[in-house]
Formats: sequence, structure tokens, C-alpha cells
Amino acid sequence: MSQYYEPNTPKSSVPDHDVIMRGRRTLEITGVKQVESFDNEEFLLETVMGFLAIKGQNLQMKNLDVDKGVVSIKGKIYDLVYLDDQHGEKAKGFFSKLFK
Repeated sequence: MSQYYEPNTPKSSVPDHDVIMRGRRTLEITGVKQVESFDNEEFLLETVMGFLAIKGQNLQMKNLDVDKGVVSIKGKIYDLVYLDDQHGEKAKGFFSKLFK
């Protein structure tokens, strides 16, 4: 009896985190834990890999599936940045701007 490898078998309990951008107009993000805040110029998402800030113009949430941790965003995307411990001061500045 031969054994085979199943590529879709989860290797750990941490969900996958992928960011797929199509033509700077649409984003599909997996591994999203929570949508912290959003408007037509900025989204702040908590992902399994840290906080992700997305900046752009005319940003809209196309799809949100909380159970699967998937968010789809459309609009003109200018910037994607992770706000992690290495950028603690930058993250604090970003949060203070958001919650003035």
C-alpha cells in the first residue's frame, strides 16, 4: 500500500495568511482575525501575522467572512504595511492618528 502527500493537510493550528493583489485594484486577504477600523482611505486589519495597514483611495470592503478569516477590498491601493513589534513606535503613531 503506497502513501501519498496531501498538500491541503494543515501542518499547524495557525491559519494561513495570504495577500493577493490584482492590478492594485482588488485585494483578497486570508488569516484575518479582526477588522479594527476602515474608511475609504485606510483599513487596519488584525491578521495571524500581525496588524496590516492598507492605504489607498476609494477603498471599499467587497467581502467579509469572519468564520474563514477572509476580507476582500477594492479600490486604488497605495500602501500595504505590517505594524509589528519591530515598528512599535510607528504602530503607536498610527494608532494615535486613528483614535484622536
